[in-house]
Amino acid sequence: MNWRSNMKKLMIFMSAALLLSSCGLYNKYERPEVDTKGIVRDTQSLTDTLAVQDTISFGNMPWRSVFTDPQLQVLIQQGLDNNPDLLNAALNVKMVNEALKIAKLAFLPSVALSPQGTLTSFDGAAATKSYSLPVSASWNVDLFGNLLSAKRSAQMQLLATKDYQTVVKTNVISTIANLYYTLLMIDRQLEIVTDMEQLTKETWEKMRFMHDNRIGYRSTAVQSAEAAYYQVQAQHIDLQRQMRETENSLSLLLGQPGQAIPRGKFNDQSLPTELSTGVGIQMLANRADVHSYEMALAQCFYDVETARSRFYPNITITGTAAFTNQNGLVNPGKWLLSAVGSLTQPIFQHGQIVAGLKVAKMQYEQAYNTWQNAIYKAGNEVSNALVAYNSYAQKAELDGKRVNVLKQNVEDTKKLMESSSNTTYLEVITAQSNLLNAEINEVSDQLSKMQAVVSLYQALGGGVK
Repeated sequence: MNWRSNMKKLMIFMSAALLLSSCGLYNKYERPEVDTKGIVRDTQSLTDTLAVQDTISFGNMPWRSVFTDPQLQVLIQQGLDNNPDLLNAALNVKMVNEALKIAKLAFLPSVALSPQGTLTSFDGAAATKSYSLPVSASWNVDLFGNLLSAKRSAQMQLLATKDYQTVVKTNVISTIANLYYTLLMIDRQLEIVTDMEQLTKETWEKMRFMHDNRIGYRSTAVQSAEAAYYQVQAQHIDLQRQMRETENSLSLLLGQPGQAIPRGKFNDQSLPTELSTGVGIQMLANRADVHSYEMALAQCFYDVETARSRFYPNITITGTAAFTNQNGLVNPGKWLLSAVGSLTQPIFQHGQIVAGLKVAKMQYEQAYNTWQNAIYKAGNEVSNALVAYNSYAQKAELDGKRVNVLKQNVEDTKKLMESSSNTTYLEVITAQSNLLNAEINEVSDQLSKMQAVVSLYQALGGGVK
């Protein structure tokens, strides 16, 4: 058994001789410094940045706590179960997980069994039977971290893929909510237009009656009132088309053919108004896309480690055991054992290895720049959502006041038209048109306010629990 002892001493000697030069090849990724100062602007000031004290992020809320409409919750769950993009994202996670298993199995020896048998006869002599049942095992000794860094890189890829799955979930939830609220807005606008349709019809009929009875109204007045009625009818048709298109879009997102969507009422919706955003990088802790870019950075970090490990030798231990009769010379057969240790030091590939390391380092820098920019982009999205919420909340309040004024204006104008010759048909039609536009705008601004909450929830990484 001296050969075993000598082989063991040889491998220990080679390992000890090169171990000192392998320092730094087992480093683990640590988050580098990143600029998060002032990434969210104050919603009121044009120059100051947002200083938030509460670190409990609005984005940490489960989606069921944000979207409380029972019909909407059913639709969101249906989308999470059936959306094709989500199903594909889940398959991507499974595929990358299999790749990680391959990286882990690289640490184990490879074993092969290749039995052989031969019959040999010369000049009609009795056949000689020979056989061999060899079993070989080869083990790549990961002394310099090549396999380890490759495994860690695969782990980072798996995390990034899971982040992508979370991004898709958040997008599905947000898009379903936006389309649902859009449907509710269209329903409410249809109610407004239907009421205005009846109002303009009554105005037209009253003017036609007054013209037919020669009370001073010209035919042009009747024509204008009739045209206003048709214009409102055209708006009604447009809204019905928009409703059907929105239902089709939402159905596609739910993984089903286009169909009617069960839903609640626009005025019954309730969304959170306490929109705490957290502080600094904590604010973006739930942003799966930002985390995905950081995992891509970590993957590049380990790719650099892998590229650096290629400067060092590749150590392989190979062992073979075969039960053989040595071409018929030994019967019955005996065991033949052998072991080989090999060390491959790259020499002529040195230029390629250096270039590979430089490329890996530059890819790391690119990944860092992308991650930093993703943080800025996320901060901008949060800022935009906050300012949109405040702006549309203020506009909706003003719209409500305007609608109340114009409703009174329509009533007063109609009374004046009936009792005074100083008020013309044009004032009535104008008042009705102004009221219709104001009511439509009020509902649109209320929708924009709702969508701003959804956008903020999405910008903060929207909890998908």
